Amino acid sequence: MKIAVDETPSHTSSRSGYDPVQFARLAAIEEKHFWFTARRRLIFNLVKSATGELPPGYRVLEVGCGTGNILGALEQACTSGSVFGMDRFLEGLAFAKERGRLGLLQGDAHAPPFSIPFDVVGAFDVIEHLPDDERILGDMYRMIRPGGKIILTVPAYQWLWSKFDELSHHCRRYHVPELREKLRAAGFQDIFVSPFMMSILPMVWLHRKKRASANAEAGTEDIIAQEIRIIPVLNDLLRGVLSMEAAFVSRGGRLPFGTSMIAVATRA
Repeated sequence: MKIAVDETPSHTSSRSGYDPVQFARLAAIEEKHFWFTARRRLIFNLVKSATGELPPGYRVLEVGCGTGNILGALEQACTSGSVFGMDRFLEGLAFAKERGRLGLLQGDAHAPPFSIPFDVVGAFDVIEHLPDDERILGDMYRMIRPGGKIILTVPAYQWLWSKFDELSHHCRRYHVPELREKLRAAGFQDIFVSPFMMSILPMVWLHRKKRASANAEAGTEDIIAQEIRIIPVLNDLLRGVLSMEAAFVSRGGRLPFGTSMIAVATRA
């Protein structure tokens, strides 16, 4: 597994998109794994804040909803509105349906199967899978009503690139100025960007550096299993620490670094 860094960035990777085989693996761990629970808490807080003053009946869309893990948090946060989840893959939507999620539809954000605007559109670890992220940001801009919000999460820092990113079909990781500029170019304003998952960055870097040579010989299943395994005591500890990070960022705080980034912006 390489840490950083190829002089040819992953923007040119042919491994774009998403492997629907991974939905079953994610569905088995994302309710308990510290990374997923921390991300879910942060998104819940930000969506609740973004919709708090909207009149009843507002509409929220998650693009690339996958197994419906985040949709559950959106439904809890948006008790006065309607929540919809869209994904290209029926495999992910099947898991979301099993979880009792409502408002599910199969569709592509480049040609969305609806004409109504949304008050909030979210894409959580989605745009890094797409070769043309600027295009998808423009597509989501057009889905949002004037004054509405976009909320994104993405992986941070190209120097954290590893074999796991390749197996996850990522096209890139992001730096704060890059993400802010791409949102601005799509037409968004009042842009807030912060890293998060700060507490785990040293651990992730060391883990990937240690496994860099081992991963040259490891198979796909072993690499993915190592990245997302649950270690009981450590999992509980990190879940508690990251929940404090989520509370800080939810209140508008910006962390100096992290393995992920969150962005909130407004359609002009």
